Order: sequence, then structure tokens, then C-alpha cells
Amino acid sequence: MRRVLDTIYGAALVGACLAMIAIATLVLIQVTGRMLDRGLILLGFSRLGIAVPSLAEIGGFLFVASSSLALPYTLRAAGHVRVTLLLRLVGPAVNRALTVLVLAAGLGLAVFATWHIGLRMLDTYTMGRVSYGLLRIPLWIPQAVMTTGFVIFCLALLDELITALRGDPAFRAEEKRRESEGAK
Repeated sequence: MRRVLDTIYGAALVGACLAMIAIATLVLIQVTGRMLDRGLILLGFSRLGIAVPSLAEIGGFLFVASSSLALPYTLRAAGHVRVTLLLRLVGPAVNRALTVLVLAAGLGLAVFATWHIGLRMLDTYTMGRVSYGLLRIPLWIPQAVMTTGFVIFCLALLDELITALRGDPAFRAEEKRRESEGAK
């Protein structure tokens, strides 16, 4: 089961990375097109007119995809910001209890957000809503990717909560590993 979950988290991270690569590629195409046009104009030629329609909108959709798909892996890798000052002042039992409490609260909030994002996606799909840019992109597509990222994030939070009830969650183990490397 551990391997399946880690594969899901890794696949979501790959999706997040691909979305960021797509953003960089689209922006590179847009900038290169503008530079070529300016160079051609300076040389007295006509513009090529290379442009990516709705770049800002598509970039926004890809950024949301990247952000939501990266959440599960980032949680397990201890990449989320955590304030551990209080945890350092209390004993291991209170530390564990607070970690479980925070994971449970985070799971509750993530489930709430996922539920509403999913409802919004279904509403958008049934209403046939599309983006306002030059390219009429059905809005349910980026919303579906965001919903998927949040579903996997809920799974990761539940995974960490169960692990915390049994011992140290993965992010705590990663934090301890970093602390021991920093002490050397």
C-alpha cells in the first residue's frame, strides 16, 4: 500500500512539474516571438506575429494545476511551512497530540475545500461555462485538475494522520533527518 500511495504522490508531483514546464515553454514562445518581431521590424521586414493567445489565462490555469498537484508530495517531504517553536517546548506526548490535532484539522479543512471545489467543477461542467479569453477553454478542465490535486492532498493528509497515530509521520521523520544533518 505504501508503494501505491507514494506512486500516486509522485505522479501528482510529475503533473505539477509538467504544468510548470508548460508555463515556461509558453512564456518562452511568447517572448521569442516578440523579440523576433522587434528584430524584423528594426531590419525593415514585416512582423511574424508569433503569439500565444490567452497566455495569461492559460498560465493561471497551469499554475493552479501545479500548485494543487504539488501539495501531497510537498506535505510528505516536509516542504510546507510549519511553526515548530511550540512543539520544541513541549514533551513528546504533547508534541504527538498536537501533530495529530493539526493533521485532523487540516484534513477536515482539505475535505471541505475539496468538496466545494468538486461541486463548483460539476456546476461549471453542467452549465457549460468557458473562459473569457481568446481561447474558449471549458472551465471544468482546470477545475478538474485542481479537484484531483486536492483529492490526492486529502489522501496524503489521511495517510499522515494514520501514520502519526501509529508513530512519526513522514514529514516529522524528514524534519528530524534535516535537523540531524544540520547539526553535523
